[in-house]
Amino acid sequence: MGNVTNGMTEEKIWKKVKQREKIMSRSTLLSNLQMSEYQNELQKEHQKALYWETKASGEEKIRFTNLRNEIEIQQMLLVKPKQEAYKAIANRLAPKQTVVKNTIMAFIFGGIICTIGQIINNLFLQGGLAVKEAATSTSVIMISLSAFLTGLGYYDELGKIAGAGTIVPITGFANSIVSSAMEFKREGYIYGVGARIFTVAGPVIVYGTSVSIVIGLIYYFIK
Repeated sequence: MGNVTNGMTEEKIWKKVKQREKIMSRSTLLSNLQMSEYQNELQKEHQKALYWETKASGEEKIRFTNLRNEIEIQQMLLVKPKQEAYKAIANRLAPKQTVVKNTIMAFIFGGIICTIGQIINNLFLQGGLAVKEAATSTSVIMISLSAFLTGLGYYDELGKIAGAGTIVPITGFANSIVSSAMEFKREGYIYGVGARIFTVAGPVIVYGTSVSIVIGLIYYFIK
């Protein structure tokens, strides 16, 4: 016995599903008018099938679930050609990646940042600091400079040119934290800055720590 809701019966919906299945199998690209009609039909049919499914039980519920699944499959198939066409256009218009240029720029700017850090470290050593104290002081200064330049907006502009050259050094880690804090500051210091400050840096901390533990264990057992 077919369920009836506002003149729409289960048998009619199954009939429309089969009819659309034949049409869609013959034509991969429907007209905008036909696609719009199908979308409206599928939306209404999906609501009815979902309503019947929630009210039914046992074998009847399984039947309505199958009907809903068929409708959802047709909904996905209906938009798939447009999605593929959009993807093709996006890929065609997307700027080509300049891997060689990006690699060279990352190498140059990354080297410059490391050179600056080494100069600062040498100045501390010449000033009488121990090796560990000089390294720590150098890290503090480089992080502070990165945070300051990020606040002014200069570090992000440099990152557009240098790419990984500004991300890989410790200055990039500082930049990721300060950028997140600035972005979510308007949401408040607790739910904004406090909750989102490690949005970018969090994965670096988690996976960096995990990898260091694994490498440390390997080194321990080898030695």
